[in-house]
Amino acid sequence: MLTLRTRVYVDGYNLYYGCLRETAYKWLDVLALFDKQILPSILYRPASDDAPARMVLHSECAVKYFTAKIVESAARGPDSVSSQAQYHNALTQHCRGRVQFIMGKYAIYKANQFAVDPENPVRWPRDCEKVQVWKLEEKQSDVNIALQLYDDALNGEIDQVVLVTNDTDLSPALEMLKTRCPDVVRGLVIPTRKQGAEGKVEREANASLTKHASWVRRHILADELRASQLPEVVAGARRASIKPHSWYAKPHHIERMLELARPVLGTDAAVFKWARRHSEHFGGRRPIDLVETNEGAAELFDYIEAYVLAGPRGNN
Repeated sequence: MLTLRTRVYVDGYNLYYGCLRETAYKWLDVLALFDKQILPSILYRPASDDAPARMVLHSECAVKYFTAKIVESAARGPDSVSSQAQYHNALTQHCRGRVQFIMGKYAIYKANQFAVDPENPVRWPRDCEKVQVWKLEEKQSDVNIALQLYDDALNGEIDQVVLVTNDTDLSPALEMLKTRCPDVVRGLVIPTRKQGAEGKVEREANASLTKHASWVRRHILADELRASQLPEVVAGARRASIKPHSWYAKPHHIERMLELARPVLGTDAAVFKWARRHSEHFGGRRPIDLVETNEGAAELFDYIEAYVLAGPRGNN
């Protein structure tokens, strides 16, 4: 059986908008996702009569993650910058150096753009008026990805690159890799969600990318994302990294839990410590898991309210 030393190259912008935005899966362990979920699902034979290749992530640097620090002035949420920093720290600590962040940057500037005519949406841009808008663009990531995967293939460290993107700007990099390093296997994973085995993918793979790939995974299952989450608290050398409140499935339930339990336990940290324990009151379930659904949250809130109303004497 052929063993392929593998490194994964993640287009962070594409992964976020294709799979993670507006989900409860943003606290993602990308190393576990590929090691335990994606790569084991790939059946790749170098030749028709060969046995399927065995894919093994690189022992030192398994994943190169390309992203950029969020610009606070353009962030959608008040905690976006701090949440991203918490996530980067958590992933770095939890994966013990096997995930490397390679940072580009965001550029924000004013630009004159053609405005769509609401009376005639099909009117050509040249015939429409221009308006001044803010433009936010991620810079350097595409170039960084192309250079890194090409350099890694040339230096002989790996037998397979797995590119995670649906960005057609990277098709020339795959094409050049195919031409110059034909012995290096080129895997392509399209970061788009699929709900269940029979569900539909949310966006199709770009043909300009797939034609240069040795194999293509055209979706990531929601169950695979759910199974590949970091622990809510990841210990660090100086301090722990904690999953942001806004990254849970139902942030308003988190806030309500804190509001109800804080008078009893004193601090948010104490509430979360209690919430992460398996509780006999809930049949061995954890309060932090109950707040993922409306039914579970209602059960949890009823218990806390009853506990508070009973008072110290009743609780004893």
